[in-house]
Amino acid sequence: MADATKYVPIGVVSNNHFLTDLKSIFSILKARKTVTFAYTFTLVFVFVTVFLAFSPSSNVSSPWFTNIFSSSTTTLDSNKSQVSSFFSFIFPNTSTINNETFKAPSLVNTTQPSVNSSQHVVSLPKNSTLQGNSTTLKEVGVKNQTLKSNEAKSVNTNQTTNVSSSGSASSAVKGVVSNNHSASLEKKQSKVKSSRENDEWLKSLIKCDFFDGEWVKDDTYPLYDSGSCTDFFDEQFNCIRNGRPDKNYQKYKWKPKGCNLPRLDGRRMLDMLRGKRLVFVGDSLNRNMWESLICILRHAAKDKSRVYEANGRAYFRGEASYSFIFKDYDFTVELFVSPFLVQEWEMPDKNGTKKETLRLDLVGRSSDQYKNADIIVFNTGHWWTHDKTSKGEDYYQEGSHVYHELNVLEAFRKAITTWSRWVDANVNPSKSMVFFRGYSASHFSGGQWNSGGACDSETAPIDNENYLNEYPPKMRVLEKVLKYMKTHVTYLNITRMTDFRKDGHPSIYRKQNLSPEERKSPLLYQDCSHWCLPGVPDAWNEVLYAKLLMRQYQNQHQ
Repeated sequence: MADATKYVPIGVVSNNHFLTDLKSIFSILKARKTVTFAYTFTLVFVFVTVFLAFSPSSNVSSPWFTNIFSSSTTTLDSNKSQVSSFFSFIFPNTSTINNETFKAPSLVNTTQPSVNSSQHVVSLPKNSTLQGNSTTLKEVGVKNQTLKSNEAKSVNTNQTTNVSSSGSASSAVKGVVSNNHSASLEKKQSKVKSSRENDEWLKSLIKCDFFDGEWVKDDTYPLYDSGSCTDFFDEQFNCIRNGRPDKNYQKYKWKPKGCNLPRLDGRRMLDMLRGKRLVFVGDSLNRNMWESLICILRHAAKDKSRVYEANGRAYFRGEASYSFIFKDYDFTVELFVSPFLVQEWEMPDKNGTKKETLRLDLVGRSSDQYKNADIIVFNTGHWWTHDKTSKGEDYYQEGSHVYHELNVLEAFRKAITTWSRWVDANVNPSKSMVFFRGYSASHFSGGQWNSGGACDSETAPIDNENYLNEYPPKMRVLEKVLKYMKTHVTYLNITRMTDFRKDGHPSIYRKQNLSPEERKSPLLYQDCSHWCLPGVPDAWNEVLYAKLLMRQYQNQHQ
């Protein structure tokens, strides 16, 4: 073993020592490299941290670390700016914009870059020399950051302005809303006030006696022009066309003492009557009122061509019934001729001829045709003053019995009682409104209608109540019967109000073409019972209108 060691070559021993020394050197170097790398990494980390901490953000008023703890979120553009600045600082020969990397051009002998405010991009001229150094790039970065900072300020300013403008707009909107609310409130208060006033007015009408009053001059009347309704007037009532020279009789309105009667609003009345039937039943005085209402409502209708008589009639005497249609309102105004409200009859006499009688126990023949109407206006009176009825000899009949003689008031009571029983048995008070219009005064002076009575010289109403006629006894009989009816009947007691109007009759202006006998003595054939149109019957319809308004009000407040 010793010999073996003794004879080892010198070169081998030398080589082994060299390898050992070399390993020792590398181990030392390896340890130093590790330490060096650690120091280098630490320095770089500190440098980067300091740089990021104090690098300006999009909000130049506060450092980056402040933004970390701020409640607002850092925008994408500011993050891009910070990364771009850091990247430019570490790698001075490149610049990153909009996620694209390119070599920064030299700013020497170049034009000033323009700024695209929408994308925050620095646009550089194409002819710029692609040279530069870190300082130049730093300047670009600073300028870029400055531009972004200015833009940020501008954005902040704009935001402030927008907020201010928005505040102003909001204030304006609030003002408009406030004004609208005030206007709406005032409108509602006005409606409430108007409604209250309307209620008070209607309550005053309910308590008012419409038939205790006077006629007052009013130049706003009549409610329609006589020329506009010529084709719908019976010739007997068209006084102006028949040559009457004065028109003052058209310029009066009826004024109750305890209230103001509403002026008839034709359109409102048409709306109230939409889809309904209004029927007049009675004598020629009810025809007078019927024609008046047709003219008032037709005057208010928008399309007058859609107002017409159902059978195309233009003459309103001689038929048993008539009906005017208001097509746009699905509404009719009808007339059924029944001058006594009970049936006119015929009985054979001893000679085999027929004798006229009046059936006091039978209601008019047409009653089944109007019993379901929505509004029914009845009347009778004038025919009870004729010779046959006033004398009452062999004229009044009940069953098969003909009275040899019967007082006219008793005959009238029997007839009205028959009518009242029919109404109670056939008219539904929950559906139909029933009116009875009272006796219309006549003004024959110097005789009756067939004995030289005249009124042609009358041009003004009676102004002294002492000159009024005695209240008709037949109306007292009527009022007593109405009192005991089961069905509520509204009594239109127009007797007194008409008694003032001696000036309102057609008198000698009742027709255009006189007969040969009438031409000889025209003053002997005057009409002092009916009324000129426009005229007194218009006031009856205003009372009817007021009653309908009151009924509507009561129904709404039940």
